[in-house]
Amino acid sequence: MKILMVLTSHDKLGDTGLKTGFWLEEFASPYFVFKDQSFEVTLASPQGGQPPLDPKSDEPDFQTAATARFRKDEQAQKALANTLRLDSIKSEDFDAVFYPGGHGPLWDLAEDKHSISLIEEFHQKGKPLGLVCHAPGVLRHAKNAQKEHLVKGKKVTGFSNTEEEAVQLTNVVPFLVEDMLKQNEGVYCKGEDWGNYVVIDENLVTGQNPASSEAAALGIVELLSR
Repeated sequence: MKILMVLTSHDKLGDTGLKTGFWLEEFASPYFVFKDQSFEVTLASPQGGQPPLDPKSDEPDFQTAATARFRKDEQAQKALANTLRLDSIKSEDFDAVFYPGGHGPLWDLAEDKHSISLIEEFHQKGKPLGLVCHAPGVLRHAKNAQKEHLVKGKKVTGFSNTEEEAVQLTNVVPFLVEDMLKQNEGVYCKGEDWGNYVVIDENLVTGQNPASSEAAALGIVELLSR
């Protein structure tokens, strides 16, 4: 099986002067889930090369077994440092796609025409599409075959408004993931803040927060095994 993982290239947290990017756990955990299945994993980002790491995700409080494993895995680090440019990627070359979160995707991937068309192609071909935490935000402009919002009528989750309030970024982000999914007529569901919560609706797998990243990746594995 061939899996595409798409990461952000955006590193500015609005006008705060602080840095953002992708969230380490949300990349590392799914990456190793796929690798342990002997899947072929390809990494891509809008600008290619090394995607920016959200420095907060590198703090001691947010380390997990997967982030520790990443620190010792030179092959994984090399792959991350050399992501392909997203505009060079073709959906037909992959069996599934997975988007790690972090706040970065809300700025670039949510508006990226290559990302939007890839998502639409994966969806319309019935290929598994996984997104965790803030990454469901990249579905903002994606449409289904009927030219309606891709999430319309689908059960979805993503970083909740209460979680965004807890990290005090409600007024910094360009939009709130929960609000956007509801506005696009998705059936938004959530579990406890910071708990593992994943929703699967047909070929769409969404996870609520960093704690949901491994389970979301396992959801992709499950869909591919059917």
